Amino acid sequence: MNKKSRAINLSISELDKAQLEKIALEFGMKWGNRPNISKLVEAIARRKLVIAPNNDWSETLITALKQAVDALTDAGKIEEALVVADLLLQRSELSLPLRAEVERFLGNPPPAWRIEVNRYICREQPFQLSYQDATGKLWNFTVRHAKVVPHEERQYLDCWCEETEGNQDVEQLHHNWSLRLDRISEAGVFPLTGKWRSNLAELPVEMHIFGRLAFAYKTRNEDTESELLPTSPPMRRVVRRISSTYWFIREVLRDAPDIVIVSPESVRGRLKQKIISFYERYDMEI
Repeated sequence: MNKKSRAINLSISELDKAQLEKIALEFGMKWGNRPNISKLVEAIARRKLVIAPNNDWSETLITALKQAVDALTDAGKIEEALVVADLLLQRSELSLPLRAEVERFLGNPPPAWRIEVNRYICREQPFQLSYQDATGKLWNFTVRHAKVVPHEERQYLDCWCEETEGNQDVEQLHHNWSLRLDRISEAGVFPLTGKWRSNLAELPVEMHIFGRLAFAYKTRNEDTESELLPTSPPMRRVVRRISSTYWFIREVLRDAPDIVIVSPESVRGRLKQKIISFYERYDMEI
């Protein structure tokens, strides 16, 4: 045995053999069904495999990839999220808490029906699902448009369904439902035939914004009009397409009284009744 061979053998003996065998298996370096470390070393020597640093990713890059995992998960793209999470777990730069979090995600990914629902949405294929509401009642919905949307730190399936029974929204939005993902029954999700809608039902709402918020307001994608009017004091007029009065009113209430809904009367009346209910509750003797 020449000096070079002895050096290689000595290096191998000093390394974790089990880890080397694992790497050999990952790259298909085998003798029969068993890992072959010699083939691995030869492939590295012939530059068929490249040894690269595993600790040179910046904290900014690690954070961005973790955010990508969260965003892909929120969007229902579980398969892609798992790929990015697995890539992260291969890096030595991860802090112990972050590594533990990624390992938990990989060990307990979202259920299989989430992947199926995402596929239906991507293929624009109608589907049926079963849903259990907060009271425990089971509902069946025929979905012809859907998207996964975050509402107040929870994930929901906002969808247009054929069924309208029990919907408490205004008449124009009766087909729209906002379903919590954790209440959808896995066994009740399966594909259907038929036409896929291009969007949820929508209703244009006009609102006036006052005070500092009139200047600070950031136009959203759902806004069809947004103009700062030269009134005294200044006021911004905004027209927005909404798909749910429930979520819209909850958003508006955060900035009341700087936002006033002007039309339609069905939405304006709902917010007005909500404010009256607040007043009556706070006016009660304790």
